[in-house]
Amino acid sequence: MANMMKMMKQAQAMQAKMTQMQDELSQREVEFTSGGGMVTARATCDGTLKAIQIDPKVVDPDDVDMLQDLVFTAVSGALKLGRETMSEEMGEITKGLNIPGMSL
Repeated sequence: MANMMKMMKQAQAMQAKMTQMQDELSQREVEFTSGGGMVTARATCDGTLKAIQIDPKVVDPDDVDMLQDLVFTAVSGALKLGRETMSEEMGEITKGLNIPGMSL
């Protein structure tokens, strides 16, 4: 019974730590650039797009496709980087634990 209580306390502590980490990561911003820095996208680690910056030099009315590709690449990269950061940070908390039903 003492082991069960100890495991329950550890699980509660881990849950609190995970909640705190999720809150922190929802505020942490990452950025990704494309086109050699011509387009930059910023997002939080919880997947919220925060900003897009486009260098005016890349805006060419005759080549809208290129600009769309650069924006798409920057946004996709920022969101992916945020997800990877979230996964790595949360994985540190659960490292070494094999909890059925939990996939972080």
